Amino acid sequence: MSDRKYSIGFVIIGLILMLLVSSAYQISYHAAMERAEEEKYSETKDNETQESIETEGEALKNECYYLMEKNGYVVVYLGDKKTVYEYTSIEVETLPVTLQNEVKNGKYMENMEELYGFLENYSS
Repeated sequence: MSDRKYSIGFVIIGLILMLLVSSAYQISYHAAMERAEEEKYSETKDNETQESIETEGEALKNECYYLMEKNGYVVVYLGDKKTVYEYTSIEVETLPVTLQNEVKNGKYMENMEELYGFLENYSS
C-alpha cells in the first residue's frame, strides 16, 4: 500500500508541476503579445508622424504646396513658400490666363493628390 501512496503522490506532484509550467507559459505568452502590440502601435504612430517624401525639399505627409513661377516655369514649393519641392517642365505661358495669374501669385495646393492631379493635367 505504501507503494501506491508514493505513486499517487508522484502523480499529484506531476500534475501540479504541469499546471505551474503551463500557467507560467500562458502568463509569459500574454505579456509578450501585449509588448508586441504596444511596439506595433508605437511604430505605426511613429510612421504616421514621420512619413516623408524626399526630393529637392522634404514634405511631411499632410503638408500643403504652392505652385509658383520661376524663370518662366512652374515650380512646386512646400508650405513655407521657400523650400523647392519639385521643378517642373511646365511653362507658365502655356497655362490658361487665369491659372497663369494664380501661379504668379502662388497657387495653393491642399495635398499631394491635388498637386499631382495638376501636374498630370498640365505636363507635356
